[in-house]
Amino acid sequence: MASDPTQHLHRHDAYAALRNANYQRYALGFFLAATGLQALATAVGWEVYERTNDPLHLGYTGLARALPVVLLALPAGHTADLYSRRAIIAISQVGFALAAIGLCLVSHAHAPIWLVYLLLVFTGCCRAFNGPARGSFLPTIVPRGIFENAVAWSSSAFQLAAVTGPLLAGLLIWWTKSAWPVYAMCAACNLAFAVCVLGIRPLILASATGKYTFASMMAGMGHLWREKTILGAITLDLFAVLLGGATALLPIFAADILHVGPVGLGVLRASSYVGAFAMGVYLAHSPPIKRSGPALIWSVAGFGVATIVFGLSENLWLSLAALFIAGAVDNVSVVVRHVLVQVRTPDHLRGRVGAVNSVFIECSNELGAFESGAVARLFGPVVSVVSGGIGTMVVAAGIAGLFPELRRLGRLQEPGDDVPTHCCQCGYDLGGLPRPICPECGCSFAAAGKASTPS
Repeated sequence: MASDPTQHLHRHDAYAALRNANYQRYALGFFLAATGLQALATAVGWEVYERTNDPLHLGYTGLARALPVVLLALPAGHTADLYSRRAIIAISQVGFALAAIGLCLVSHAHAPIWLVYLLLVFTGCCRAFNGPARGSFLPTIVPRGIFENAVAWSSSAFQLAAVTGPLLAGLLIWWTKSAWPVYAMCAACNLAFAVCVLGIRPLILASATGKYTFASMMAGMGHLWREKTILGAITLDLFAVLLGGATALLPIFAADILHVGPVGLGVLRASSYVGAFAMGVYLAHSPPIKRSGPALIWSVAGFGVATIVFGLSENLWLSLAALFIAGAVDNVSVVVRHVLVQVRTPDHLRGRVGAVNSVFIECSNELGAFESGAVARLFGPVVSVVSGGIGTMVVAAGIAGLFPELRRLGRLQEPGDDVPTHCCQCGYDLGGLPRPICPECGCSFAAAGKASTPS
């Protein structure tokens, strides 16, 4: 039987993004910055628990990072849609570096613990502006056809950084008996990303105009309300990680349950990211997921199961295996959610939609740390983690029932698809929206790049 002569045209290229010069600069800088920030988070958790011996203070660190993101999300997202995203990323990375230098000085001088929280609030302010700008910047620097591949490799870069950062932090703390060298390394890594991003030349220049008004800042919320699949996906992530995150309590498990010390803490913290990295590489080498919605829901349910196993384990190897599986299945939801948000959002709204998404992410990760710390203080760390895992499974089932659009979600991007970027009638930026109707003028698309006015 003769082979299809066009088959090679649709063959999946696993390394397409890595051959792109813009993406190479972005990925290198992002990896370095993420490594530094993951190391910083590990060092802060260890130092705060060592100085206070109180799990609630671990929750305070998450609260300090999350509240600025929640409060500044709407203006930060609008800023990303009105001004240079490249400049916003560079400035916020310098802000991270300054905060790390401050933590370095505070740690070296054994200054009051409230200064640590103050500097974490400042990093939260930087995160508020960095997240929407960085998320909406990536679709503008790589060709549309390799965007999903770029997301998979970006996720892998983050997971690799999240493995490297905690391990470096644990080794540096063990070697120097102090956390301040970790903060110094973090400052250098974030400055490196600022330099890398300034060398990137976007393929698409933002053309959004407007003023800071309440209505314009709320436009991202309106888009999410219309796109039920996006709303369902980020709601699922919010409540699942809010309940099921055990990362904030890892210093307690390392010190009091598994008895593995700071190096063991680094290994525990890294193990979930090893699983996520492995899954990210697998996804980058695989064609787009055919049934994205079910994959998202089942991955969150699997995350809950792995969390329960970790909470009940008193064996280091079982704990590492549970965290590895939790990280692997969680990365499926990360890739699906990120691609979904970007391909179903027009470019002039990506900053504002990304800001709302950042609120959901920060609430789930950082406020989840506060929730875990509070429950651990009342009932112990094991009850906190196990109950959170059960709650995650309940949330997955509930979201599947509330959002049937999410259950039916198929491919996010068809391989080789030729989706029009602008409406040929009114010039509206479609931003990759997989819909046959222009939301601005109402014309319908019979084929890619072609439009007809409805009769």
